[in-house]
Amino acid sequence: MKCSVTRVPINSPSDVLTLKEYVDQAVIHPGEVIAVLGKTEGNGCVNDFTRGYAVRSVQDFFAGYIGEKAKHISYVMSGGTEGILSPHLAVVSRNPVSEHLKYDRKSLAIGVAKTPEFLPEEIGRLTQVEQVAAAVKRAIYEAGITDNADVHFVQVKCPLLTTEHLRDASSRSVTVVTEDTYKSMGYSRGASALGVAIALEEIAAADLKEADICQDWEQYSFVASTSAGSELNYCEVIVFGNSDCAEGPFYIDHDVMKDSIDADVLRKLLAKHEEDEWVQVLAKAEADPTGYVRNRRHTMLNDSDINHTRHARAVVGGVLASVCGDPMIYVSGGAEHQGPAGGGPVAVIFKRGMKS
Repeated sequence: MKCSVTRVPINSPSDVLTLKEYVDQAVIHPGEVIAVLGKTEGNGCVNDFTRGYAVRSVQDFFAGYIGEKAKHISYVMSGGTEGILSPHLAVVSRNPVSEHLKYDRKSLAIGVAKTPEFLPEEIGRLTQVEQVAAAVKRAIYEAGITDNADVHFVQVKCPLLTTEHLRDASSRSVTVVTEDTYKSMGYSRGASALGVAIALEEIAAADLKEADICQDWEQYSFVASTSAGSELNYCEVIVFGNSDCAEGPFYIDHDVMKDSIDADVLRKLLAKHEEDEWVQVLAKAEADPTGYVRNRRHTMLNDSDINHTRHARAVVGGVLASVCGDPMIYVSGGAEHQGPAGGGPVAVIFKRGMKS
């Protein structure tokens, strides 16, 4: 296979004009698209309907070219472009036709998978952990990745609890992980991240208890990025890694920020691959649950007007954009069990230069 990622700027959640230009110019081939990863300009909270709006707009666009096959593309929209983050789409393509472009390094390999739909009482609990772990393993297999060390970023779009879900659970006399719809986003993100960690053997499934979800911050994944939304009731999984089975100039590498101002992580990644062009930066943002960053108190967790995930996106987005020089990057808020507490994974997709 030959995988690639193309960034597409958008002027609104329904804007597909530049996407059409890229298709017309043969930069993007609709029949090769397997996933679309986007940043939309809503609040990123429970009532952010820009995510679903963007999914429908992009799906309808591709349906005009490939019909019903457009429904099989994985759509992951992360709401919230606070600060200087720029709304955009990252279109992920996979071409099974070999052009025999082999390099001395492994190339970008991408796999996608879906979990079954979840009942309200399963969201944020071990059932979700287990189903995500199984889906991640399927996506890894599809990508042709044979070593977990070659997985550098796993994006999961997961559901959250709405008032309708709470009403349904109550009518069946079953309990849910929380009756706070906003908190349910964190539980769903956390359960999904722990599923990634289990699939990659970063933690042991036997050691994980349901009570650990969003409680035991020592258990986390180094490569998970999870985003919750009301536009789906299952999980979309996209695995980014490198494989000998893949060809082409693209590849991916990652590291983990220790806190929200750890700009050195991205600097080191870019310096490590300075001979190559970076194509996209993918990162998670989190407000440190201790209330401190490098021994200085922050107030993100106590702001009743703006959710802490929004503060964190703005901070990390600004920090990383200042390093790479471009605000059109993917930064998702809420990093429960995604990197160490207060930190989060950062991955960069590169395109090999002439020196490679």
